[in-house]
Amino acid sequence: MTSEQKIHPAVLNAPQGFFGLGIAPGLLACIEQMRFAAPTPIQASAIPPALEGKDLIGVAQTGTGKTLAFAVPMLQRLAQGPGMGLVLVPTRELALQVEETFRRFRHAAKMESTVLIGGASMHLQRDALKRRPRIIVATPGRLLDHLEQRTVSLREVRVLVLDEADRMLDMGFAPQIERILTAVPKERQTMLFSATMPETIVQMASQHMRLPVRTEIVPSGTAAEKVAQELYIVEKEHKKALLEKLLERHTGTVLVFTRTKRGAGRTARAICAMGHRAAEIHSDRSLGQRREALEGFKSGRYRVLVATDIASRGIDVKGIELVINYDLPDETGNYVHRIGRTGRAGHAGLAISLATPEQGADVRLIEKMIRSSIPVSRHPDIPEKKFVPAAPFSGRRSFTYRGQRPRWR
Repeated sequence: MTSEQKIHPAVLNAPQGFFGLGIAPGLLACIEQMRFAAPTPIQASAIPPALEGKDLIGVAQTGTGKTLAFAVPMLQRLAQGPGMGLVLVPTRELALQVEETFRRFRHAAKMESTVLIGGASMHLQRDALKRRPRIIVATPGRLLDHLEQRTVSLREVRVLVLDEADRMLDMGFAPQIERILTAVPKERQTMLFSATMPETIVQMASQHMRLPVRTEIVPSGTAAEKVAQELYIVEKEHKKALLEKLLERHTGTVLVFTRTKRGAGRTARAICAMGHRAAEIHSDRSLGQRREALEGFKSGRYRVLVATDIASRGIDVKGIELVINYDLPDETGNYVHRIGRTGRAGHAGLAISLATPEQGADVRLIEKMIRSSIPVSRHPDIPEKKFVPAAPFSGRRSFTYRGQRPRWR
């Protein structure tokens, strides 16, 4: 049985800045250079116990600074003696982002890091591993490739981080993670960070962690506080026209989510035909194409990025004005991670979802998860629709539209 301590933000006596959390002066100077004035709630609650070497479960929504919450303790603990750090993440993009954070501390910590991801050169990765980096950031599949080829050893891992653990399990990485856990020493510090806390995560913690401290900043599944949400009910054939109207109304950067890879390609081409610069990012794109799309979106070369759920987490792009769920997600939990791409770090944002009349039950599941209703909007140029009961209908419940809100009865 795993003992857990749950820390609620209301009882945290967080300092006004990072000073007072126990962070070494050199790392504090780096944080100051990054212009982080004060720790986020997850940083304030996670860093002190992590610096003490305690196992940790951190639950917080996306965009709250989880990377810094484990990077600083890992660097400081590794500075105290031999050993290495390992960070497992679900996607290539998140791995690159996390490794970039470690590189920003390189001079102060005097530690090299490397990233092991699919789609990149194995030869270059082998060369990087020969330089014996103290920190490895990896996706599970590529790390296993190196383990099987004996180009990397995990026997010296002292600090292990599982970042976006729930997403890794959703993507089917559980067998790979179990194999990796057998290759790292049992005597280690383990930190697990996630936006949600399903039962599978609890079971993993019970098996592989020692009396972890649990810090949960918001209830699992809570949407970002400053993200306004809207819902349009529209026939499938009118979605493209509505998307065009929304892109005309909102002039900032826009992240559009589709359900499938082919849908992402079609939608990106349609947006380009509307006169906007757009790029697509999904698993059929090469690593180079995905990097180019993401960097182009960050730099302003592309105004719109169209993505599947591969980009719903871990992509640190500041200042996204609008997230559009062109298709509702297959997994209800991905709704929170999608809309968390806007309204990051306490800033305001807007998330708009397009649902067909037959998707009332899907919307209800999302509302149940986020514990609030999503206001329904309409555009004067698009025919107004209502939710209809799914067929076959058992007679036990119906979904109707009254005024501006869909309701169960």
